[in-house]
Amino acid sequence: MEYDFKKIEPKWQARWENEKVFHAEDFSEKPKFYGLVEFPYPSGAGMHVGHIKAYSSLEVISRKRRMQGYNVMFPIGFDAFGLPTENYAIKTNTHPREITDQNIAKFSEQLKRVGFSFDWDRVVDTSKDDYYKWTQWIFLKLFEKGLVFRNKTLVNYCPSCKVVLSNEDSQGGKCDICHSDVVQMSKDVWYLKITEYADKLLNGLDTVEYPENIKQQQVNWIGKSTGAFVDFHLEGIDEKLEIYTTRCDTLFGVNFMVMAPEHPLIDKYAGRIQNMDAIRSYRAECAKKTEFERTQLVKEKTGLKIEGIEAVNPVNGKKIPIFLADYVMMGYGTGAIMAVPAHDQRDYDFAKKFGVDIVQVIEGGDIEKEAYTGDGMMINSEFLNGFTNKKDSIARMLGFLAEKGIGHAGVQFKMKDWAFNRQRYWGEPIPLIHCPNCGVVAVPYEELPLRLPDMENFRPGEDGQSPLAKVESFVNCKCPNCGADAKRETDTMPQWAGSSWYFLRYCDPHNDSAFADSEKLKYWMPVDWYNGGMEHVTRHLIYSRFWHHFLYDQGLVNTAEPYAKRSAQGMILGADGEKMSKSRGNVVDPLDIVKLYGADTLRVYVLFMGDYGSAAPWNDSSVKGCRRFLDRVAALTDIMCEDRVRELESGLHKAIKKVSQDIEEQKYNTAIACLMSYINEIGKVGKIGRAQLIDFLKLLSPFAPHICEEIYETIGGEGLLAVASWPVYDEAKTVDETVAIGVQVNGKARAVVDIPTGCEKEEALRIAKENDKVAAQLAGKTLVKEIYVPNKIINFVVK
Repeated sequence: MEYDFKKIEPKWQARWENEKVFHAEDFSEKPKFYGLVEFPYPSGAGMHVGHIKAYSSLEVISRKRRMQGYNVMFPIGFDAFGLPTENYAIKTNTHPREITDQNIAKFSEQLKRVGFSFDWDRVVDTSKDDYYKWTQWIFLKLFEKGLVFRNKTLVNYCPSCKVVLSNEDSQGGKCDICHSDVVQMSKDVWYLKITEYADKLLNGLDTVEYPENIKQQQVNWIGKSTGAFVDFHLEGIDEKLEIYTTRCDTLFGVNFMVMAPEHPLIDKYAGRIQNMDAIRSYRAECAKKTEFERTQLVKEKTGLKIEGIEAVNPVNGKKIPIFLADYVMMGYGTGAIMAVPAHDQRDYDFAKKFGVDIVQVIEGGDIEKEAYTGDGMMINSEFLNGFTNKKDSIARMLGFLAEKGIGHAGVQFKMKDWAFNRQRYWGEPIPLIHCPNCGVVAVPYEELPLRLPDMENFRPGEDGQSPLAKVESFVNCKCPNCGADAKRETDTMPQWAGSSWYFLRYCDPHNDSAFADSEKLKYWMPVDWYNGGMEHVTRHLIYSRFWHHFLYDQGLVNTAEPYAKRSAQGMILGADGEKMSKSRGNVVDPLDIVKLYGADTLRVYVLFMGDYGSAAPWNDSSVKGCRRFLDRVAALTDIMCEDRVRELESGLHKAIKKVSQDIEEQKYNTAIACLMSYINEIGKVGKIGRAQLIDFLKLLSPFAPHICEEIYETIGGEGLLAVASWPVYDEAKTVDETVAIGVQVNGKARAVVDIPTGCEKEEALRIAKENDKVAAQLAGKTLVKEIYVPNKIINFVVK
């Protein structure tokens, strides 16, 4: 058969779409399978090869599941709100809606040209009001349950994007979008109390099938620690400074305390503090630094001693100085820490710089040179002296603190509450109203969606104000409670909002009376298998799990966890081994490959190029090799015969077994390699039976569906291969009829012979002795011993 992909691929893509082959049926009697990929942000650049690899895993799984008799939902949509679109809109003076619609149309066409088996009837667009109506609805449920609050705090502000960013969106002190340095700004911020769900998010990891590295990243992000809250009283003042520590057993080694420069007690007792002018200057310096700059470990230590206020160590009554230091943040813990310089390197460096005493309380190391952070016997610690077990010494100290009423056991989390507002136009309006009488009140549910007003000038304000603040018809409203003149909230939600529940909307994408019908949710949820990038296993995965846990607690979804299984793909690197980027000139456009070699070649290559979970460089010669493989597949019609070919049976059943297992284990490269090896086997025999060819096509079709459908139709296959039954192997036929084993004479290899698998000793020895090379070694000699290890080796001992 001639392999003309330019005719074949559009033909089958049109037929799949017209016959709705990939339509997911609600409430089918078949077992359900919900396969999910991270929906794309529709950029103007269109798809890149990373998208192809990201979607190919669940594409193969979903195609296999259909052939196994499952009712498969494999949906796609678009995460369409966010800064990149708005920044491009500002640059080109085009409305974000127009750009978004153009980009979605481009993405959709590209995805269809690659032949992905998405259910296009379930497409969602997070920027459409019939979708974000329900994003707002869920937000109001969170508000109703007290999980939304507002607080003035120092925020990360990108002066280029003119937007406030969460810590997650400004890691390393850089804006995630434009990579500019962020600065600190004091601002009222809306938060979601994700920390209320920290334990549930941790415990839920025990109930799902995630790779250990993904689980560990989430555990580290949440950062749960067990320790103690301890009260340090201020000398001569009826005031206490609460700190949190995981090592309360080192309290006798506390020689100073450190407070965040912004701590409110500074202002409260400004009259007692003798160096307030210096403190104000230091605060101003700290305000210029990002959180990343303040908390990184490897940096010059800065600080300032507070003159006029001292603390009292609660376990020994010693007066200790209090310092301000930029590495302590108000948003973490209590905004103050106890410092044990002998056993913490940062405290040690600080103490050395500022001339503070260092008292060792754990034996070991040389504290004249550095802090000792290991375990050992407790010393200089009164009732703890002699303890050698950390667990025992902590327990003893916790008992002491409770008995004296100066502390108690507690838990802290590294994860902070989720900063949930942006001062930009292209996002979901936050459905809250500021009333002078009632305070902050919710937009009534029946008035949703609160639509984004159409604006010509949607540029952000220079002062961090949202563009919506300029639209008086939007801002000015009546309080729904008391009827007084009120103002709408003008900030919008972050891009993460729409992606925190999109998997639920796929279950019922056109419902106007609920975010999804409860019975449909019960049928489809949880997601059986979710694949995405490693860069999203903390933020997106944690945020969406939080929303889902909340909805579960409200009785609105049927499972506590949204995703039963999660996997991740490795990155595709440029041919130079570097990350693909326009600046390096190593970006590969997937449609260029489709035009040159066909979609099936692209699909096969991205899964054949290496281990699916690992990074792999692009290789043009390997792409051509995959095309040559498909040419050989097309040529199989020329050597097809009607009867099964006995010599190919064992290899076929081995291939069915291996490909079936490899797909489930995401070993796509070895599955394809197996099929390539089988092609070589067919070539040696010179023919293949029609039924054998059909089974081979079924195995290959999840990877290269267009050519397989064409060959299947050409040889008279019934119906569509996409929904034909998946082949089943016979275990007995996966065992070779013969086995090649080595023959030795006096321990030296002399020949290799083929014998029936598992044959008796006498028969094996007979076959070996008839071999010419072996017979020559035995001639004229006395046979002393005959050794036969079944299916492995034969050894003749002669003299």
